[in-house]
Amino acid sequence: MLGFGTPSQSLGDMDAEAASRLIAAAADATLVLDGDGVIRDMAFGNADLAAALGGRKAWVGRALAESVAEDSRAKVTDMLSSAASHEPPRWRHLNLRGTDGASLPLLCAANHVSGSDRSIVFARDLRLLASLQQRLVEAQQAMEREYGRLRQAETRYRLLFQMSGEPVLVLDAASLRVLEANLAADRLFGAQPGFLDAFALEDRPRVEALLAAVRAAGTAEERRVTLVGTGREVLLSASLLRHERSSLFLVRLAFLTTEGPATAAPVSSARLAEFVESTPDAFVLISADGRIITANPAFLELAQLPNEAQVRGEELSRFLGRQSIELDVLLAQVRGRGPVRMFRTLLRGDQGSEADVEVSAVSVLDGGQTCFGFTIRDIGTRAPPPAEAAAALPAAGQLTDLVGRVPLKELVREATDVIEKLAIEAALELTGNNRASAAEMLGLSRQSLYVKLRRYGIGEADADEEG
Repeated sequence: MLGFGTPSQSLGDMDAEAASRLIAAAADATLVLDGDGVIRDMAFGNADLAAALGGRKAWVGRALAESVAEDSRAKVTDMLSSAASHEPPRWRHLNLRGTDGASLPLLCAANHVSGSDRSIVFARDLRLLASLQQRLVEAQQAMEREYGRLRQAETRYRLLFQMSGEPVLVLDAASLRVLEANLAADRLFGAQPGFLDAFALEDRPRVEALLAAVRAAGTAEERRVTLVGTGREVLLSASLLRHERSSLFLVRLAFLTTEGPATAAPVSSARLAEFVESTPDAFVLISADGRIITANPAFLELAQLPNEAQVRGEELSRFLGRQSIELDVLLAQVRGRGPVRMFRTLLRGDQGSEADVEVSAVSVLDGGQTCFGFTIRDIGTRAPPPAEAAAALPAAGQLTDLVGRVPLKELVREATDVIEKLAIEAALELTGNNRASAAEMLGLSRQSLYVKLRRYGIGEADADEEG
Protein backbone atom coordinates (compact mmCIF):
# COMPACT_ATOMS: atom_id res chain seq x y z
CA MET A 1 0.00 0.00 0.00
CA LEU A 2 1.37 3.44 -0.94
CA GLY A 3 0.31 6.09 1.60
CA PHE A 4 0.70 9.86 1.82
CA GLY A 5 4.24 11.20 1.52
CA THR A 6 4.02 13.73 4.37
CA PRO A 7 0.76 13.01 6.24
CA SER A 8 1.64 15.23 9.22
CA GLN A 9 2.06 18.22 6.94
CA SER A 10 -0.66 17.53 4.37
CA LEU A 11 -3.37 16.52 6.87
CA GLY A 12 -2.29 18.80 9.71
CA ASP A 13 -3.53 18.40 13.29
CA MET A 14 -6.71 16.43 12.47
CA ASP A 15 -8.89 15.72 15.48
CA ALA A 16 -10.96 12.56 16.02
CA GLU A 17 -14.18 14.15 14.73
CA ALA A 18 -12.59 15.20 11.43
CA ALA A 19 -10.89 11.81 11.08
CA SER A 20 -14.22 10.01 11.64
CA ARG A 21 -15.94 12.07 8.96
CA LEU A 22 -13.09 11.36 6.55
CA ILE A 23 -13.16 7.63 7.29
CA ALA A 24 -16.98 7.47 6.97
CA ALA A 25 -16.86 9.18 3.59
CA ALA A 26 -14.23 6.75 2.30
CA ALA A 27 -16.64 3.83 1.94
CA ASP A 28 -20.34 2.91 1.82
CA ALA A 29 -20.03 1.49 5.34
CA THR A 30 -17.16 1.62 7.87
CA LEU A 31 -16.89 -0.74 10.87
CA VAL A 32 -14.62 -0.36 13.90
CA LEU A 33 -13.74 -3.77 15.41
CA ASP A 34 -11.97 -4.60 18.66
CA GLY A 35 -9.32 -7.27 19.09
CA ASP A 36 -11.98 -9.99 19.32
CA GLY A 37 -13.61 -8.98 16.02
CA VAL A 38 -16.68 -7.46 17.68
CA ILE A 39 -18.23 -4.37 16.07
CA ARG A 40 -17.80 -1.39 18.41
CA ASP A 41 -18.90 1.41 16.09
CA MET A 42 -20.22 1.86 12.60
CA ALA A 43 -20.61 4.69 10.08
CA PHE A 44 -22.43 4.87 6.75
CA GLY A 45 -21.59 6.81 3.62
CA ASN A 46 -24.54 5.28 1.70
CA ALA A 47 -28.08 5.95 2.96
CA ASP A 48 -29.58 3.02 0.96
CA LEU A 49 -27.12 0.57 2.52
CA ALA A 50 -27.80 1.99 5.99
CA ALA A 51 -31.53 1.41 5.49
CA ALA A 52 -30.92 -2.13 4.21
CA LEU A 53 -28.72 -2.97 7.24
CA GLY A 54 -31.11 -1.45 9.75
CA GLY A 55 -28.79 1.27 11.06
CA ARG A 56 -25.90 1.31 13.54
CA LYS A 57 -27.80 -0.04 16.58
CA ALA A 58 -28.54 -3.34 14.86
CA TRP A 59 -24.84 -4.18 14.53
CA VAL A 60 -22.89 -2.68 17.44
CA GLY A 61 -21.87 -5.44 19.87
CA ARG A 62 -22.09 -8.27 17.29
CA ALA A 63 -19.10 -10.28 16.11
CA LEU A 64 -18.45 -9.72 12.43
CA ALA A 65 -17.65 -13.41 11.82
CA GLU A 66 -21.10 -14.39 13.17
CA SER A 67 -22.86 -11.73 11.09
CA VAL A 68 -21.77 -13.04 7.70
CA ALA A 69 -22.86 -16.07 5.70
CA GLU A 70 -21.22 -19.44 6.31
CA ASP A 71 -19.03 -19.19 3.20
CA SER A 72 -17.64 -15.79 4.31
CA ARG A 73 -16.53 -16.61 7.86
CA ALA A 74 -13.11 -17.92 6.85
CA LYS A 75 -12.59 -14.75 4.83
CA VAL A 76 -13.34 -12.56 7.89
CA THR A 77 -10.83 -14.48 10.01
CA ASP A 78 -8.17 -14.23 7.32
CA MET A 79 -8.88 -10.51 6.77
CA LEU A 80 -8.56 -9.61 10.48
CA SER A 81 -5.41 -11.75 10.90
CA SER A 82 -3.77 -9.96 7.96
CA ALA A 83 -4.72 -6.57 9.42
CA ALA A 84 -3.28 -7.49 12.88
CA SER A 85 -0.01 -8.51 11.17
CA HIS A 86 0.12 -5.07 9.49
CA GLU A 87 -0.07 -6.64 6.03
CA PRO A 88 -1.26 -4.40 3.15
CA PRO A 89 -5.08 -4.53 3.05
CA ARG A 90 -6.63 -6.81 0.44
CA TRP A 91 -10.27 -6.56 -0.71
CA ARG A 92 -12.49 -9.56 -0.07
CA HIS A 93 -16.05 -10.38 -1.09
CA LEU A 94 -18.23 -10.95 2.01
CA ASN A 95 -21.93 -11.79 2.19
CA LEU A 96 -23.38 -9.97 5.19
CA ARG A 97 -26.67 -11.27 6.59
CA GLY A 98 -29.20 -8.46 6.97
CA THR A 99 -31.67 -8.14 9.79
CA ASP A 100 -34.38 -9.61 7.54
CA GLY A 101 -32.22 -12.62 6.67
CA ALA A 102 -31.33 -11.41 3.17
CA SER A 103 -27.71 -11.68 2.01
CA LEU A 104 -26.01 -8.37 1.21
CA PRO A 105 -22.83 -8.61 -0.91
CA LEU A 106 -20.03 -6.29 0.28
CA LEU A 107 -16.44 -5.75 -0.83
CA CYS A 108 -14.39 -5.32 2.39
CA ALA A 109 -10.83 -4.47 3.40
CA ALA A 110 -9.44 -4.17 6.96
CA ASN A 111 -6.68 -1.89 8.28
CA HIS A 112 -5.18 -2.09 11.80
CA VAL A 113 -5.10 1.11 13.92
CA SER A 114 -1.56 1.63 15.21
CA GLY A 115 -1.16 1.78 18.99
CA SER A 116 -4.42 -0.07 19.76
CA ASP A 117 -6.17 -3.41 19.21
CA ARG A 118 -8.78 -1.83 16.95
CA SER A 119 -9.24 -2.53 13.20
CA ILE A 120 -11.21 -0.49 10.70
CA VAL A 121 -13.12 -2.36 7.99
CA PHE A 122 -14.10 -0.45 4.85
CA ALA A 123 -17.09 -1.92 2.95
CA ARG A 124 -18.39 -1.16 -0.53
CA ASP A 125 -21.94 -2.01 -1.58
CA LEU A 126 -22.00 -4.65 -4.34
CA ARG A 127 -25.78 -5.05 -4.65
CA LEU A 128 -26.00 -3.18 -7.96
CA LEU A 129 -23.11 -5.16 -9.42
CA ALA A 130 -24.61 -8.43 -8.15
CA SER A 131 -27.97 -7.50 -9.68
CA LEU A 132 -26.32 -6.75 -13.03
CA GLN A 133 -24.41 -10.02 -12.91
CA GLN A 134 -27.61 -11.91 -12.13
CA ARG A 135 -29.40 -10.26 -15.04
CA LEU A 136 -26.44 -11.10 -17.30
CA VAL A 137 -26.59 -14.75 -16.25
CA GLU A 138 -30.35 -14.86 -16.83
CA ALA A 139 -29.92 -13.23 -20.26
CA GLN A 140 -27.23 -15.76 -21.18
CA GLN A 141 -29.45 -18.63 -20.07
CA ALA A 142 -32.37 -17.23 -22.07
CA MET A 143 -30.11 -16.93 -25.13
CA GLU A 144 -28.93 -20.51 -24.68
CA ARG A 145 -32.53 -21.72 -24.44
CA GLU A 146 -33.47 -19.76 -27.56
CA TYR A 147 -30.43 -21.07 -29.44
CA GLY A 148 -31.45 -24.56 -28.37
CA ARG A 149 -34.95 -24.04 -29.76
CA LEU A 150 -33.52 -22.70 -33.03
CA ARG A 151 -31.18 -25.67 -33.35
CA GLN A 152 -34.04 -28.08 -32.69
CA ALA A 153 -36.23 -26.31 -35.26
CA GLU A 154 -33.42 -26.37 -37.81
CA THR A 155 -32.90 -30.07 -37.16
CA ARG A 156 -36.61 -30.79 -37.58
CA TYR A 157 -36.94 -28.88 -40.84
CA ARG A 158 -33.72 -30.33 -42.25
CA LEU A 159 -35.05 -33.78 -41.41
CA LEU A 160 -38.30 -32.95 -43.21
CA PHE A 161 -36.30 -31.57 -46.13
CA GLN A 162 -34.23 -34.73 -46.46
CA MET A 163 -37.07 -37.19 -45.90
CA SER A 164 -39.49 -35.60 -48.36
CA GLY A 165 -40.40 -37.95 -51.18
CA GLU A 166 -40.50 -35.05 -53.68
CA PRO A 167 -37.22 -33.64 -55.07
CA VAL A 168 -36.43 -30.25 -53.50
CA LEU A 169 -33.38 -28.14 -54.39
CA VAL A 170 -31.88 -24.81 -53.37
CA LEU A 171 -30.20 -23.00 -56.28
CA ASP A 172 -28.07 -19.89 -56.52
CA ALA A 173 -30.30 -17.41 -58.39
CA ALA A 174 -27.43 -15.95 -60.42
CA SER A 175 -25.59 -19.09 -61.58
CA LEU A 176 -28.29 -21.78 -61.07
CA ARG A 177 -25.68 -23.78 -59.18
CA VAL A 178 -27.21 -26.40 -56.86
CA LEU A 179 -26.39 -25.45 -53.26
CA GLU A 180 -28.54 -28.00 -51.43
CA ALA A 181 -30.61 -30.97 -52.49
CA ASN A 182 -32.59 -33.55 -50.55
CA LEU A 183 -32.17 -37.30 -51.05
CA ALA A 184 -34.94 -37.54 -53.65
CA ALA A 185 -33.38 -34.72 -55.70
CA ASP A 186 -29.91 -36.21 -55.35
CA ARG A 187 -31.14 -39.48 -56.81
CA LEU A 188 -32.78 -37.61 -59.68
CA PHE A 189 -30.11 -35.00 -60.45
CA GLY A 190 -26.98 -36.73 -59.18
CA ALA A 191 -25.75 -37.78 -62.62
CA GLN A 192 -26.55 -34.44 -64.32
CA PRO A 193 -23.74 -31.85 -64.71
CA GLY A 194 -26.15 -28.91 -64.21
CA PHE A 195 -29.70 -28.11 -63.13
CA LEU A 196 -31.04 -27.35 -66.62
CA ASP A 197 -29.42 -30.51 -68.04
CA ALA A 198 -31.96 -32.62 -66.14
CA PHE A 199 -34.82 -31.41 -68.37
CA ALA A 200 -35.67 -32.15 -71.98
CA LEU A 201 -34.01 -29.80 -74.45
CA GLU A 202 -37.32 -28.32 -75.66
CA ASP A 203 -38.43 -27.61 -72.07
CA ARG A 204 -35.32 -25.77 -70.91
CA PRO A 205 -36.52 -22.35 -72.20
CA ARG A 206 -39.72 -22.84 -70.19
CA VAL A 207 -37.68 -23.60 -67.06
CA GLU A 208 -35.55 -20.50 -67.63
CA ALA A 209 -38.67 -18.38 -68.17
CA LEU A 210 -40.20 -19.66 -64.92
CA LEU A 211 -37.04 -18.82 -62.94
CA ALA A 212 -36.87 -15.38 -64.57
CA ALA A 213 -40.47 -14.69 -63.55
CA VAL A 214 -39.75 -15.81 -60.00
CA ARG A 215 -36.65 -13.61 -59.89
CA ALA A 216 -38.72 -10.60 -60.99
CA ALA A 217 -41.97 -11.15 -59.08
CA GLY A 218 -41.06 -13.60 -56.32
CA THR A 219 -43.46 -16.27 -57.57
CA ALA A 220 -44.74 -17.79 -60.83
CA GLU A 221 -47.20 -20.38 -62.09
CA GLU A 222 -46.13 -24.02 -62.02
CA ARG A 223 -44.83 -25.43 -65.30
CA ARG A 224 -45.17 -28.98 -66.65
CA VAL A 225 -41.80 -30.18 -67.95
CA THR A 226 -40.20 -33.47 -69.00
CA LEU A 227 -37.13 -35.08 -67.47
CA VAL A 228 -34.21 -36.26 -69.58
CA GLY A 229 -33.66 -40.02 -69.73
CA THR A 230 -36.87 -41.22 -68.07
CA GLY A 231 -39.17 -39.02 -70.17
CA ARG A 232 -41.44 -38.56 -67.15
CA GLU A 233 -43.47 -35.40 -66.71
CA VAL A 234 -43.16 -33.36 -63.51
CA LEU A 235 -44.75 -30.17 -62.22
CA LEU A 236 -41.99 -27.62 -61.57
CA SER A 237 -42.49 -24.78 -59.04
CA ALA A 238 -40.05 -22.30 -57.53
CA SER A 239 -39.92 -19.59 -54.88
CA LEU A 240 -37.40 -16.81 -54.27
CA LEU A 241 -35.47 -16.72 -50.99
CA ARG A 242 -33.23 -13.98 -49.63
CA HIS A 243 -30.11 -14.96 -47.70
CA GLU A 244 -27.88 -12.11 -46.55
CA ARG A 245 -26.99 -10.33 -49.82
CA SER A 246 -27.69 -13.19 -52.20
CA SER A 247 -30.86 -14.56 -53.80
CA LEU A 248 -31.75 -18.24 -53.86
CA PHE A 249 -34.36 -20.37 -55.62
CA LEU A 250 -36.27 -23.03 -53.71
CA VAL A 251 -37.29 -25.49 -56.45
CA ARG A 252 -39.75 -28.36 -56.03
CA LEU A 253 -40.71 -31.09 -58.49
CA ALA A 254 -44.04 -32.92 -58.12
CA PHE A 255 -44.52 -36.14 -60.11
CA LEU A 256 -47.78 -36.18 -62.02
CA THR A 257 -48.22 -39.95 -61.77
CA THR A 258 -49.18 -41.62 -58.50
CA GLU A 259 -46.26 -44.07 -58.62
CA GLY A 260 -43.73 -41.39 -57.63
CA PRO A 261 -40.05 -41.49 -58.58
CA ALA A 262 -38.68 -44.88 -59.37
CA THR A 263 -35.93 -44.47 -56.82
CA ALA A 264 -38.14 -43.26 -53.97
CA ALA A 265 -37.76 -45.36 -50.85
CA PRO A 266 -40.99 -46.43 -49.11
CA VAL A 267 -39.07 -46.55 -45.85
CA SER A 268 -38.35 -42.80 -46.10
CA SER A 269 -42.05 -42.01 -46.51
CA ALA A 270 -42.86 -44.16 -43.48
CA ARG A 271 -40.20 -42.39 -41.43
CA LEU A 272 -41.51 -39.00 -42.50
CA ALA A 273 -45.05 -39.96 -41.51
CA GLU A 274 -43.75 -41.24 -38.17
CA PHE A 275 -41.90 -37.96 -37.58
CA VAL A 276 -44.98 -35.86 -38.38
CA GLU A 277 -47.02 -37.97 -35.97
CA SER A 278 -44.52 -37.61 -33.10
CA THR A 279 -43.33 -33.99 -33.54
CA PRO A 280 -44.41 -31.52 -30.82
CA ASP A 281 -45.45 -28.99 -33.50
CA ALA A 282 -48.98 -29.29 -34.84
CA PHE A 283 -49.37 -30.35 -38.50
CA VAL A 284 -52.63 -30.18 -40.41
CA LEU A 285 -53.49 -30.68 -44.10
CA ILE A 286 -56.59 -29.01 -45.54
CA SER A 287 -58.33 -29.14 -48.89
CA ALA A 288 -58.75 -26.20 -51.26
CA ASP A 289 -62.09 -25.33 -49.62
CA GLY A 290 -60.50 -25.12 -46.16
CA ARG A 291 -61.67 -28.47 -44.72
CA ILE A 292 -59.29 -30.61 -42.70
CA ILE A 293 -58.02 -33.76 -44.43
CA THR A 294 -55.65 -35.01 -41.73
CA ALA A 295 -54.00 -33.74 -38.54
CA ASN A 296 -51.30 -35.04 -36.21
CA PRO A 297 -51.76 -35.66 -32.44
CA ALA A 298 -50.15 -32.30 -31.52
CA PHE A 299 -52.93 -30.47 -33.41
CA LEU A 300 -55.60 -32.63 -31.76
CA GLU A 301 -54.15 -31.69 -28.36
CA LEU A 302 -54.29 -27.96 -29.16
CA ALA A 303 -57.82 -28.34 -30.56
CA GLN A 304 -58.88 -30.35 -27.47
CA LEU A 305 -60.23 -33.27 -29.47
CA PRO A 306 -59.72 -36.95 -28.56
CA ASN A 307 -59.19 -38.41 -32.05
CA GLU A 308 -58.64 -37.47 -35.68
CA ALA A 309 -62.08 -38.67 -36.77
CA GLN A 310 -63.75 -35.75 -34.96
CA VAL A 311 -61.64 -33.15 -36.75
CA ARG A 312 -61.60 -34.64 -40.26
CA GLY A 313 -63.93 -32.71 -42.58
CA GLU A 314 -64.23 -29.73 -40.22
CA GLU A 315 -63.32 -26.24 -41.43
CA LEU A 316 -59.93 -25.10 -40.14
CA SER A 317 -61.37 -21.61 -39.51
CA ARG A 318 -63.37 -23.18 -36.68
CA PHE A 319 -60.10 -23.50 -34.76
CA LEU A 320 -57.58 -21.12 -36.36
CA GLY A 321 -57.70 -17.31 -36.56
CA ARG A 322 -58.92 -14.49 -34.35
CA GLN A 323 -61.40 -13.63 -37.11
CA SER A 324 -62.60 -15.80 -39.95
CA ILE A 325 -60.99 -13.46 -42.46
CA GLU A 326 -57.49 -14.29 -41.16
CA LEU A 327 -57.51 -17.79 -42.66
CA ASP A 328 -58.84 -16.40 -45.99
CA VAL A 329 -56.03 -13.84 -46.08
CA LEU A 330 -53.48 -16.52 -45.22
CA LEU A 331 -54.67 -18.88 -47.98
CA ALA A 332 -54.74 -16.02 -50.49
CA GLN A 333 -51.16 -15.20 -49.55
CA VAL A 334 -50.09 -18.82 -50.12
CA ARG A 335 -51.89 -18.99 -53.46
CA GLY A 336 -50.54 -15.69 -54.73
CA ARG A 337 -47.07 -15.35 -53.22
CA GLY A 338 -45.98 -18.80 -52.09
CA PRO A 339 -45.19 -20.16 -48.60
CA VAL A 340 -46.02 -18.07 -45.52
CA ARG A 341 -43.77 -18.25 -42.48
CA MET A 342 -44.33 -17.36 -38.81
CA PHE A 343 -47.81 -15.83 -39.16
CA ARG A 344 -49.03 -14.99 -35.61
CA THR A 345 -52.65 -15.78 -34.83
CA LEU A 346 -54.88 -17.58 -32.31
CA LEU A 347 -55.95 -21.24 -32.07
CA ARG A 348 -59.18 -22.00 -30.24
CA GLY A 349 -59.79 -25.36 -28.59
CA ASP A 350 -63.07 -27.25 -28.74
CA GLN A 351 -63.46 -26.82 -24.96
CA GLY A 352 -62.94 -23.04 -25.05
CA SER A 353 -59.16 -22.76 -24.52
CA GLU A 354 -57.13 -20.27 -26.56
CA ALA A 355 -53.43 -20.36 -27.48
CA ASP A 356 -51.20 -17.87 -29.26
CA VAL A 357 -49.65 -19.72 -32.19
CA GLU A 358 -47.20 -19.16 -35.04
CA VAL A 359 -48.29 -20.60 -38.39
CA SER A 360 -46.29 -21.56 -41.47
CA ALA A 361 -48.27 -22.60 -44.55
CA VAL A 362 -47.45 -24.00 -47.99
CA SER A 363 -49.36 -25.25 -51.00
CA VAL A 364 -48.91 -28.98 -51.74
CA LEU A 365 -50.24 -31.52 -54.22
CA ASP A 366 -52.13 -34.57 -52.97
CA GLY A 367 -53.20 -36.96 -55.70
CA GLY A 368 -53.11 -34.15 -58.27
CA GLN A 369 -55.31 -31.90 -56.10
CA THR A 370 -54.07 -28.67 -54.55
CA CYS A 371 -54.02 -28.77 -50.76
CA PHE A 372 -52.51 -26.61 -48.03
CA GLY A 373 -50.18 -27.83 -45.31
CA PHE A 374 -49.89 -25.95 -42.01
CA THR A 375 -47.25 -26.10 -39.29
CA ILE A 376 -48.62 -24.61 -36.06
CA ARG A 377 -46.41 -23.85 -33.05
CA ASP A 378 -47.69 -22.84 -29.62
CA ILE A 379 -45.88 -19.62 -28.59
CA GLY A 380 -47.93 -18.88 -25.49
CA THR A 381 -44.77 -18.69 -23.32
CA ARG A 382 -43.24 -15.91 -25.41
CA ALA A 383 -43.85 -12.20 -24.83
CA PRO A 384 -46.91 -11.31 -26.95
CA PRO A 385 -46.45 -8.75 -29.74
CA PRO A 386 -48.19 -5.38 -29.60
CA ALA A 387 -51.90 -5.77 -30.36
CA GLU A 388 -52.84 -2.44 -31.82
CA ALA A 389 -55.27 -4.06 -34.25
CA ALA A 390 -56.99 -6.10 -31.54
CA ALA A 391 -57.30 -3.02 -29.38
CA ALA A 392 -59.10 -1.27 -32.20
CA LEU A 393 -61.98 -3.76 -32.12
CA PRO A 394 -64.93 -2.57 -30.01
CA ALA A 395 -65.35 -4.65 -26.86
CA ALA A 396 -68.62 -6.50 -26.39
CA GLY A 397 -69.22 -4.61 -23.17
CA GLN A 398 -68.88 -1.28 -24.95
CA LEU A 399 -71.45 -2.29 -27.53
CA THR A 400 -73.92 -3.68 -25.00
CA ASP A 401 -73.71 -0.44 -23.02
CA LEU A 402 -75.09 1.35 -26.07
CA VAL A 403 -78.12 -0.92 -26.43
CA GLY A 404 -81.24 1.16 -25.91
CA ARG A 405 -79.45 4.41 -26.59
CA VAL A 406 -78.24 3.76 -30.14
CA PRO A 407 -80.30 2.00 -32.82
CA LEU A 408 -79.26 -1.59 -33.63
CA LYS A 409 -78.48 -0.66 -37.24
CA GLU A 410 -75.87 1.87 -36.11
CA LEU A 411 -74.27 -0.63 -33.71
CA VAL A 412 -73.99 -3.25 -36.46
CA ARG A 413 -72.69 -0.67 -38.95
CA GLU A 414 -70.00 0.53 -36.52
CA ALA A 415 -68.75 -3.00 -35.80
CA THR A 416 -68.82 -3.85 -39.51
CA ASP A 417 -66.79 -0.74 -40.39
CA VAL A 418 -64.10 -1.59 -37.85
CA ILE A 419 -63.77 -5.18 -39.10
CA GLU A 420 -63.78 -4.04 -42.73
CA LYS A 421 -61.03 -1.50 -42.04
CA LEU A 422 -58.90 -4.11 -40.26
CA ALA A 423 -59.35 -6.56 -43.15
CA ILE A 424 -58.27 -3.95 -45.72
CA GLU A 425 -55.22 -2.96 -43.66
CA ALA A 426 -54.23 -6.63 -43.25
CA ALA A 427 -54.60 -7.27 -46.99
CA LEU A 428 -52.48 -4.23 -47.84
CA GLU A 429 -49.80 -5.32 -45.42
CA LEU A 430 -49.71 -8.89 -46.75
CA THR A 431 -49.51 -7.71 -50.38
CA GLY A 432 -46.83 -5.08 -49.76
CA ASN A 433 -49.34 -2.26 -50.36
CA ASN A 434 -50.20 -3.65 -53.81
CA ARG A 435 -53.78 -2.42 -54.09
CA ALA A 436 -54.67 -4.54 -57.11
CA SER A 437 -53.59 -7.72 -55.29
CA ALA A 438 -55.31 -6.56 -52.08
CA ALA A 439 -58.57 -6.00 -53.95
CA GLU A 440 -58.34 -9.48 -55.48
CA MET A 441 -57.55 -11.00 -52.07
CA LEU A 442 -60.61 -9.32 -50.53
CA GLY A 443 -62.89 -10.17 -53.44
CA LEU A 444 -63.45 -6.51 -54.35
CA SER A 445 -63.06 -4.55 -57.54
CA ARG A 446 -60.26 -1.99 -57.58
CA GLN A 447 -62.81 0.84 -57.72
CA SER A 448 -64.64 -0.50 -54.66
CA LEU A 449 -61.36 -0.78 -52.78
CA TYR A 450 -60.44 2.83 -53.65
CA VAL A 451 -63.81 4.02 -52.33
CA LYS A 452 -63.24 2.20 -49.04
CA LEU A 453 -59.67 3.52 -48.77
CA ARG A 454 -60.96 7.09 -49.06
CA ARG A 455 -63.79 6.35 -46.65
CA TYR A 456 -61.47 5.02 -43.91
CA GLY A 457 -58.59 7.39 -44.67
CA ILE A 458 -56.10 4.60 -45.40
CA GLY A 459 -53.04 5.58 -47.47
CA GLU A 460 -52.92 8.16 -50.23
CA ALA A 461 -54.58 8.12 -53.63
CA ASP A 462 -52.40 6.78 -56.48
CA ALA A 463 -52.51 7.73 -60.15
CA ASP A 464 -55.12 5.13 -61.09
CA GLU A 465 -57.36 6.22 -58.24
CA GLU A 466 -57.01 9.87 -59.22
CA GLY A 467 -58.09 8.88 -62.74
